[in-house]
Amino acid sequence: MGLLGFSLMLLSMLQIVASQQVTDPNEVEALNKIISHWNLGTKLNISGVDPCTQNATWAPDSANPQIACHCAGTTCHVTRLKVYALDISGEIPNELFNLKELQNLNLAQNVLSGPIPPEIGQLTNMQYLTVGINNLSGPVPPELGNLTKLLSLGISSNNFQGPLPAELGNLTSLQQLYIDSSGVSGPIPQQLSSLKSLMKLWASDNLFTGKIPEFLGTFTDFIDLRLEGTMLEGPIPTSLGALTKLDDLRIGDLSMEDSSLDFVENMTSLSILSLRNCRLAGLIPEKLSTFSNLKTLDVSFNSLSGNLPLNSAKVGLSMNVVGTSVNANSLLDGKASGMLQCLVGGTKCSNKVPATSFSIKCGGTVQTSASGIKFDDDTETLGAASIYSSSDHQWAVSNTGSYISNPNGPQYTTQTDSQIMETLESELYKSARISPSSLRYYGLGLMNGKYNVELHFAEIQMDDNSSHSWKGLGRRLFDVYIQGERVLQDFNIKNEAGGSKRALVRTFEANVTNTVMDIHFFWAGRGTCCIPYQSTYGPLVSAIHVSQASNGISSSKRDKKRVGRIVGVAVGCAAGLVIISSVFYLWWTKEKPTHMRVHTDAPRKV
Repeated sequence: MGLLGFSLMLLSMLQIVASQQVTDPNEVEALNKIISHWNLGTKLNISGVDPCTQNATWAPDSANPQIACHCAGTTCHVTRLKVYALDISGEIPNELFNLKELQNLNLAQNVLSGPIPPEIGQLTNMQYLTVGINNLSGPVPPELGNLTKLLSLGISSNNFQGPLPAELGNLTSLQQLYIDSSGVSGPIPQQLSSLKSLMKLWASDNLFTGKIPEFLGTFTDFIDLRLEGTMLEGPIPTSLGALTKLDDLRIGDLSMEDSSLDFVENMTSLSILSLRNCRLAGLIPEKLSTFSNLKTLDVSFNSLSGNLPLNSAKVGLSMNVVGTSVNANSLLDGKASGMLQCLVGGTKCSNKVPATSFSIKCGGTVQTSASGIKFDDDTETLGAASIYSSSDHQWAVSNTGSYISNPNGPQYTTQTDSQIMETLESELYKSARISPSSLRYYGLGLMNGKYNVELHFAEIQMDDNSSHSWKGLGRRLFDVYIQGERVLQDFNIKNEAGGSKRALVRTFEANVTNTVMDIHFFWAGRGTCCIPYQSTYGPLVSAIHVSQASNGISSSKRDKKRVGRIVGVAVGCAAGLVIISSVFYLWWTKEKPTHMRVHTDAPRKV
């Protein structure tokens, strides 16, 4: 037999073998039960067809649902199952764990409920596992620690309870761990110090307690670390200074001890540095000006001081400062300086007869309610560093912060065409102001006395849970302060109103003793970030109506606005004193087209 004949015979034999390859019968049975359990028959019909058939419509990476296999000899095994963003509901069926050769399981963005069964620990070949954005509950199973081949694990945006299991420390090959908004609590286990291969950790919006672990500084391959909106205590460990490969570092909302910024001096790879509300104190390191990759720097709500590191700034510099020990007085915006002076008590905020009320249609056009209340226009475009006031100085609004992960996304207002329920004033709630950090409204030139404060809300960005879609799983949480006193904590409009696109009014009493009313909506790092789309978080308010308790006189007519640029004005009113804390905001253009944003605002002391 010649070489050509032998080759043809070998090819024929391989074709015969290939034609005899079939999927493990136990896995076929399991797949059919999974498809039935999740009602996927119309999207994934394998009836009468071997699931591992070559060139099947469900085999490519782009397919969804997807089944992919590996065949050796005459037997094929399912190695990849993807059921992504198809709104499947119900619990995870036990038949799933008969797919023993699974290496990649993607069940993200559905409405799965119940626990992750402990049988998950049987899938020891798993490398990529995500169940993020679901409605799963119960404890995080310690059996996940059996999956020692895991490279990526995602359990974000669920409703788990209890601590992270120490057994996760067994996942020494893990490179990516996504546990943000997962519901876990308690101390971060010391056993996680074994995860030396970790490159990404998203752990924000969980009820972690205790200190930030020192061992995080030993994960020298880290490129992305996020720890915002937890109950962790400072200080930020100096050991983090060893993480010189970090590209994105976000820590926020720490309590107890102060921290220094010195630990960042060797993190020259950073493009995003957000250390918001971390009790930072001391000097801003001048070396930050040499970080050529740094695009966004947020050190707001801290107590930093010293000279700004502006040695390498060249063009586009704009800054507003008030009451700060940071040396940047020459950079004040003239349009804003008058407003700032009145807020610190240096000048009057209004030369007119003291007002006894004001009403604002937050983020929308002027409206008059059925009861005759005129809500002023509030459509002026705000940026990451803005303040504007009415032409007669009766009220003002300031915004702090930018949507770091989605800079071209929300522009600080939002709207809907849907009808708003539970109100006769639907139009009042169809638009709103939003903020990624801090949104403050000020009533100015008010007569001293007791006032009623009506805050109007409707969740118009997030869908209802009752829609049976993953898009309804978002949670917006923020705090509200009036006159420096926190009146709402972890406020969830959708839960309080009984669903989205439902009107909700919260009423409070407050005293004005210095002619200024301060209403502050503040994001403390809590809630989901990206449901139903990126940058869906932070304060949202539809309208504000404030009237003196004794007479409730309506606001006078106002139509024009004075615009200036500032950010993070922290005004607390206590015992008749207006306190302006350390504030500055920098919009720094470092060569085109790179932008650096810097803002700092010391915490209020009330």
